[in-house]
Amino acid sequence: MSSQHHHLLLILLSFLLLIPHNPISATPIIQKFKEAPQFYNSADCPLIDPGDNEDDDDATAKPIFCSRRAVHVAMTLDAAYIRGSVAAVLSVLQHSSCPENIVFHFVASASADASSLRATISSSFPYLDFAVYVFNVSSVSGLISSSIRSALDCPLNYARSYLADLLPPCVRRVVYLDSDLILVDDIAKLAATDLGRDSVLAAPEYCNANFTSYFTSTFWSNPTLSLTFSDRKACYFNTGVMVIDLSRWREGAYTSRIEEWMMMQKRMRIYELGSLPPFLLVFAGLIKPVNHRWNQHGLGGDNFRGLCRDLHPGPVSLLHWSGKGKPWARLDAGRPCPLDALWSPYDLLQTPFALDS
Repeated sequence: MSSQHHHLLLILLSFLLLIPHNPISATPIIQKFKEAPQFYNSADCPLIDPGDNEDDDDATAKPIFCSRRAVHVAMTLDAAYIRGSVAAVLSVLQHSSCPENIVFHFVASASADASSLRATISSSFPYLDFAVYVFNVSSVSGLISSSIRSALDCPLNYARSYLADLLPPCVRRVVYLDSDLILVDDIAKLAATDLGRDSVLAAPEYCNANFTSYFTSTFWSNPTLSLTFSDRKACYFNTGVMVIDLSRWREGAYTSRIEEWMMMQKRMRIYELGSLPPFLLVFAGLIKPVNHRWNQHGLGGDNFRGLCRDLHPGPVSLLHWSGKGKPWARLDAGRPCPLDALWSPYDLLQTPFALDS
């Protein structure tokens, strides 16, 4: 190497050393969302009367937060899925006949920036009635066992098991929704599902699915555990869309029942799929079945590759991108699946190049 080249190399190295090491991946991406239009009730919507709240202990709360005439929707909220959550809320409101009678109950982990999440929802939906509840994940972290996909191990995935404790006691029934879905029908129809005399929850059942695959050979070979479903016709159901009677849940202490199975999983590996199997162990065969139109799930593909999938046969009221592939990620990567185009109209993300209309 000539002395001139050596001198140029030293200058270049000196310049590089002066540049601060600040990789792009360490910079948080702050997503901004557009404001959704306001949606109004139709003329025949029931009025929310403070007299409905006979068991409301909080006189300062708006009547709708405890009203039995309102549709109560519960969702989790975090920075990773906020884009999906905003799209889901928009879809619920847009297709509701009584959008002003819907109240959202969002659950965020204690480690999240709840004020920022709250501000994001408020800015996109200024007229929305909602509350954000803090979920102390330490109560469940010690019970979580690793699963086949790391995203399934997030403690917030288990918040659905604690809704009866997190939401006010006056909330008797709630529709739980995942963040990776959109509705194309009136959620009031789903919320009005008849739970009968003793069912705790309702959801679409899939009895053609291979139910045994959701549990390990250790489970099925155990002479005691293998009898868990002996007195019920157990079918798979997806926990991303559920109608839950919180009063019955509280009376039956179902959170403790789910935790007992999670503790069993810590002692011997009886399942592989995160928060789903404990629900199946407690509720499979005992739920009120709902029409499959209310959860066209699996649109995110499987848990490994997230390949594109088609709709199941039949009518559609709710599209659910359960699985590894999420529509916003595939759209951003320029590799969307055909059905991701159905999610896109509900995406309120404010892009740098978007012009205000």
